[in-house]
Formats: sequence, structure tokens, C-alpha cells
Amino acid sequence: MPHPVDIHVGSVIRKLRRDAGMTQQQLADMVGIKFQQIQKYETGANRVSASRLWEISRALSVPISRFFEDFDASLVPDRTAGEETYRSAH
Repeated sequence: MPHPVDIHVGSVIRKLRRDAGMTQQQLADMVGIKFQQIQKYETGANRVSASRLWEISRALSVPISRFFEDFDASLVPDRTAGEETYRSAH
């Protein structure tokens, strides 16, 4: 099951790509990957590495922080507590 952060980041990639009038193939070409990988990022099926997210942010002309704006941190399980609880949003 995809992690909530991966789903959020992927949905932001999709929104920004569409807002830019760019296809998955065009974005993929700009970052040097196959369009299928962009599909997987956008659905949250695959996690985006930090270096790839940096490349995507440059291709879309946005700061990396844009991918995390409006993210609800309470959706992320807190696994450091020994049991799966949810963090409250700060």
C-alpha cells in the first residue's frame, strides 16, 4: 500500500505537470526516465528519490518545498512510538 507522503507528492507532480501543459512523456524526457516511471510516481506506487524530486522540481520550475505544501501530517503513522499511532499536525 502506498505511503501517504508518496501519494501526496505524486498528486502534486501530476497537478503541476498538467498546469504546465506537459505530458508524462515530456516530463520524463526532461528528467531522463521513461514515462511509465512518471505514471508510478503520480499514483504513489513508486517513491520519488530526493535527487529525482530535485530534477522534477527543476523541470517544472518549482521549489522542492512545493511538493509538501498542504500535506496533512496526521495521515502519517508514527512508528517510533512502538505501535502505529498517528502524529498530530503541527
